[in-house]
Amino acid sequence: MLFNFQTFIADLRENQEKKEVVEKFEKFFWPIVGEPKEQNWYKEYTSTFKSVAYKVPDELKDDFDRPFLMELVSSSFSSDWLIESIEWEEFPEFVISVQSWDQVVVKKVSELRGFQILRLYEIYIEEQMNLQVLIAEDEKEKEAIMAQRDARSHRWNIVLDNIDKQVLEKQDAEERWEKLDDLMWQL
Repeated sequence: MLFNFQTFIADLRENQEKKEVVEKFEKFFWPIVGEPKEQNWYKEYTSTFKSVAYKVPDELKDDFDRPFLMELVSSSFSSDWLIESIEWEEFPEFVISVQSWDQVVVKKVSELRGFQILRLYEIYIEEQMNLQVLIAEDEKEKEAIMAQRDARSHRWNIVLDNIDKQVLEKQDAEERWEKLDDLMWQL
């Protein structure tokens, strides 16, 4: 079930409604070759969203690039996210929410199926390609997009800082319990 970027690009080229995405991107930049992490939208923006380990379905844990999915989701303008930390769990839940008009859909990545994860890759990569084209086409759009990118990046870094604090607090608490346990055995 591993995502194949070049197959996705070929499918976009063949789709009458979507082929313009690839054509415009290549007009402003260069032919799309290689992997998604080699593309300018990834290098310049999406890669700045560092990831943390999170829950995934056991049967899919080796089937997709979890850090890449988190980078795509967290850098997206079309979704929102939450890292739901459960105090005694090994990994937090990564929750994605999407609003369409008056309806909001919220899903935990740990509850998704393989085809749903593949579709997320497609949605978020297409979004990043479109944003990159808008940046190249229009200076006002560029300013608005760059401001939104900065805001999302800042918010993401705050979340990561909070996770780091929680991890350190948990490690500190575990060390205190171990020391207390050692003291009890010495009595």
